[in-house]
Amino acid sequence: MLVHPNPDPVAFHIGPVPIHWYGIMYVVAFALFIILGRVRIRTQLHIQAQGWTKEDLDDMLFYGMLGVVIGGRLGEVLFYQPAHFLANPIDIFKTWQGGMSYHGGFIGVLLAMALWARKRKRNLLDVYDFIAPMVPIGYACGRLGNFINHELPGRMADPSLPWAMKWPGIEDHLVHPSPLYQMLVDGILVFVIMWIFARKPRPRLAVGALYTLLYGCARFFTEYFRVPDWETHILGMPITSGQVLSVPMIVAGLLMLGWAYSDGNKRAVHA
Repeated sequence: MLVHPNPDPVAFHIGPVPIHWYGIMYVVAFALFIILGRVRIRTQLHIQAQGWTKEDLDDMLFYGMLGVVIGGRLGEVLFYQPAHFLANPIDIFKTWQGGMSYHGGFIGVLLAMALWARKRKRNLLDVYDFIAPMVPIGYACGRLGNFINHELPGRMADPSLPWAMKWPGIEDHLVHPSPLYQMLVDGILVFVIMWIFARKPRPRLAVGALYTLLYGCARFFTEYFRVPDWETHILGMPITSGQVLSVPMIVAGLLMLGWAYSDGNKRAVHA
């Protein structure tokens, strides 16, 4: 049995201003995006051939940050807790308490990248292919922030499991540490696969499509261990909110991969 360390969600204070671990995890995520992006530009010839620069990366980050924060928060409001936020609209701005929807952030980043691509006169599909391998590690940072905040508790776990965890506020049973599952599977595992796949030239949209598919499948799986925000039934089978939102990603990922490797899409990245 493991026991949640239940750390103070406030890491430190700058004067009267509390700095939360959850916010620090987002700073780490954005920093890793820059570091990994620069590694791609410096070491991968097909990325250099597309003309990507460090200046592109820095400029893109600003748009991406807006997309993540605005999209993630609006996704949480619209997809998961509309009644709560309608009754307490001021809570929408309390992002330090957690509550960021990945699917909302995903949509927000796509819209932000569309604006950036239009500004820089780049093809949006190339932009998606470039950023996709760096996204999962940022997601992993967010899930670590959820764990520190003891958010998103898992379903009841068999006490014989060595990693079954005593969770703050849950006294009568042990749970699966679902934020750690999602950090490891949806985040780190998907990152490793994506990074290896993206090291070689691929047809346009293949990298972005694979990420869309992998994340959708990984999230659908790890949702089985997490207490759902809401749950419904389709064809008599229970399906959680996260799984409902992941199904379109799985379908879209398959369709996008099919198009990327179709005869009609001959444009491959040149090394």
